[in-house]
Amino acid sequence: MDLGHISALLRARPAGHSLPQGLYTDAAAFEFDLAAIFGESWLFAGFEAELRQPGEYLSLTVGRWPVLIIRDRDHVLHAFHNSCRHRGSILCQPGRGREPRLVCPYHRWTYGLDGKLLAAGRMPDDFRKSEHRLRPIHLEAFAGLIFICFAATPPSIETMRRDLTPLLAPHNLQHAKLAYQSTLVEHANWKLVMENGRECYHCATGHPELALTFPVNASAYFDLDGAEARAFEARMLALGLPPGPVGEEWWQAVRFPLNSGTVAMTTNGQFSVKKLMCEAGGGDIGSMRWALEPNSFSHSTSEYTFAFTAMPVTPTETHVVSKWLVHEDAVEGVDYDIETLTDLWTRTNLQDKEFAENNQLGVQSRGYTPGPYSADAESLTLRFVDWYCAKAADYLERAQA
Repeated sequence: MDLGHISALLRARPAGHSLPQGLYTDAAAFEFDLAAIFGESWLFAGFEAELRQPGEYLSLTVGRWPVLIIRDRDHVLHAFHNSCRHRGSILCQPGRGREPRLVCPYHRWTYGLDGKLLAAGRMPDDFRKSEHRLRPIHLEAFAGLIFICFAATPPSIETMRRDLTPLLAPHNLQHAKLAYQSTLVEHANWKLVMENGRECYHCATGHPELALTFPVNASAYFDLDGAEARAFEARMLALGLPPGPVGEEWWQAVRFPLNSGTVAMTTNGQFSVKKLMCEAGGGDIGSMRWALEPNSFSHSTSEYTFAFTAMPVTPTETHVVSKWLVHEDAVEGVDYDIETLTDLWTRTNLQDKEFAENNQLGVQSRGYTPGPYSADAESLTLRFVDWYCAKAADYLERAQA
């Protein structure tokens, strides 16, 4: 990895502008992003509701790094590198499942749910199983959410734990279940996918279904002026729903009102789930948006939580993983149906896929130069890119020291 090349690209970016071409296209920049950004940040990995019982696991890939998250017999969550300590085979295929123990499909090395090596056949007498447990990855879980970090010394997550937990508590994620998950392949650099996901400059015309309920013309960080916005904040406080905003440079959360005349983030603005996650105010409580740099955002409404995660695959390919959670007692076909539940965000994701892919094609042009962001309409995109540049610069400084 040519750190000098990366450093030169970062220095070439004009303040307030998008990134130089190479940071969206170069293989070296992609490798740098994996090491400096995904290897050093807290990443949203999933929901505790996906792993309720001992032995339930979630297998995912970050870049080229296979990860295994599992609940042990004492109900403790662990994250491991999904790589056998014998010759490196993955233990569990991507997805979810449940196993009483982890058995490598290659040579049958067997691990406990806590990562300890239990059995390794035909090894010499002086072989020590205790020296070959699965390698752990830092994991933190709170407010029903699971986060992982590959860094040797992760950044502090305590402020997020303290400030996000009370905002999400009314949404009862501890009583949720995963209703549906989709993966969308986008032929665009992960940063372009996230830049698109961090702004609504394009929403009024690009997302007509979303614009029915979502305040697409809000300035900056959902800064809504007027008596209606003040009345919403007062009503939320009276209901015991702290609106925020809260956050740090790498995450933020705020509750905002939906458009007048709508009560749900759906294609018709009305509820799609009969069994609500939060019944305060009759369910008319707007949306709690929470987002992490580098690669996720979520909306928790009264009826569901929608989570969006952009996983880097190659310099010009990103997999967008979307999850919809509903109340654990909601019955599919009775209280909700998948098509109606997922319609709005599926439409939005497909529209954004086209925007991101068009963006990638244009960025590859010989005529591309970094362009200026709108401080009003693209403030969260600017925030994301500024964070990325600061995180990258910090990594370079430490690597070159």
